[in-house]
Amino acid sequence: MRYIYSIIKADYLQRTRSYAFLITLAITFYAAYSFVPPPSASYTTLNVVGFKGVYNSAWVGYVSGMMTAIMLSLYGFFLVNGGIKKDIDTEVGLIIATTPISNFGYLLSKMLSNLLVLLTIAGCTFVVSIIMFFVRTSGSPFIISNFIIPYLLFVVPAMVFISSLAIVAEVFLGRKSILQYIAFFFFFGALMANVNGQKNETLAVIIDPYGVRTMTTSIKNQVNTQYHQHIEAVNLGFTFNSKRGFRIFEWNGITITGLFLVSRLLWLMLSVGLVYLSSFFFHRFDFKQAVSKKKKVVANEQKPATPAFAATGINRALMPPLVTDYSILPFVKTELLLLVRKGSKWLWLIIAGVSLSMLFAPIGISHMYILPVLWFLQVTRWSELATKEETYRLHYFAYASYKPLQRMLPAQILAGVILGIVLAFPLILRYVIAGNGYAIFNIISGAVCIVLLAVCIGIISKGKKLFEIIFFLLTYALTQAIPVVDYLGAIPHDSHIIYMAVILGLNVFLAVVSFWVRGYQSRHL
Repeated sequence: MRYIYSIIKADYLQRTRSYAFLITLAITFYAAYSFVPPPSASYTTLNVVGFKGVYNSAWVGYVSGMMTAIMLSLYGFFLVNGGIKKDIDTEVGLIIATTPISNFGYLLSKMLSNLLVLLTIAGCTFVVSIIMFFVRTSGSPFIISNFIIPYLLFVVPAMVFISSLAIVAEVFLGRKSILQYIAFFFFFGALMANVNGQKNETLAVIIDPYGVRTMTTSIKNQVNTQYHQHIEAVNLGFTFNSKRGFRIFEWNGITITGLFLVSRLLWLMLSVGLVYLSSFFFHRFDFKQAVSKKKKVVANEQKPATPAFAATGINRALMPPLVTDYSILPFVKTELLLLVRKGSKWLWLIIAGVSLSMLFAPIGISHMYILPVLWFLQVTRWSELATKEETYRLHYFAYASYKPLQRMLPAQILAGVILGIVLAFPLILRYVIAGNGYAIFNIISGAVCIVLLAVCIGIISKGKKLFEIIFFLLTYALTQAIPVVDYLGAIPHDSHIIYMAVILGLNVFLAVVSFWVRGYQSRHL
């Protein structure tokens, strides 16, 4: 146990002391505040058409707990993913492999450290939800159990499952981060769709790791019984709608049944079981093949000295001439090559197929769903645009080069924007044929916006994890048709001029912050 405890402690401290964790924690505080909107807000987090729940302790506690379970699962996977990869990159894994700890013990320790990180964030939302009860309600009694129960039965099992899922993804998909992200994106969507579309109520409760079906069914039954209605759907999530008349109902929480408790226990057991199964396939940092390949490369590189580097000295005449080029184009070309050559060639075939599909799919679906997902497939490329110098410790040379702010950083931004526009070219071509200049502008400005966001967050956080989390949330929210996150004009807006001005202002702000922070870093290296 002392080995497991040491790994958990070291991993937890390393994660919680990072910029990504601190910024994610700040975002979580704001999200927890928005889980309980004021009565005058234009959105709801639990929507029953034509009805509105009283803000008592049960409503605030359960809605906050459920939203925490779902939202934290969405970006928590990206936050805790990569623990094994970090041990590989830092070669700490080679030291761990020599200890008596078993594969299951190591993976279990990584899972528990993931869980502690997520529970730390969940604990903060728990405190904020209690504060929001006193801010939003008046006259309703405070019942602490209505806050403890949802966090204990909704949040904890969900966080255990996400923590184990991050380990399983790393074991079976290796260091291919983009494949892990894609698998999680589709798995989460399929899981939620299966829970909501399941006709068998008993099976729906069992296969639901978040308890969504149990909570929404309880609310639906409450409204139908009190007002003799036949409501079939309760929407959980940020729903933007116009203000209209509604009827009030008071909901006092779910009825905890034996089936629900068994389902919570099953998800806990499944999480540990997945980690145990993964231990049989874990490589335990055995890289004999990589070492043998490296030795072959070194052996092949041992060539006899050329006349230019003979023992008598360097023959300047035999060396290639020195050519200086201070333009930005060589940097753009280099950055594009780095973007294109990153990742598997087979993945590029999939990306090309998805891009070409926008020629034939309905134009609305291409703009709303296919293009955001296609750009999300580039998350590992764009997230490293402005961080790879820090990652590979080349920033000492990069910041000391000739005009890095005027040449290197603009080249990185241009390369990222070019990649986004090229991938979106089939959709842009269709809009050119249709003569829709507004949509073309939105796509190009959206590419600029997302690349500048990657650069800005990467420069500030000095890592790529935070952008990957935010980009995933943006992509998921956009596919759910939430207007406030529409960075590429896929959703109709009331005023085209105002929308374009907002996007342009955001791009200018991100660019100014990026150049200012990078300039400060280069001067204070």
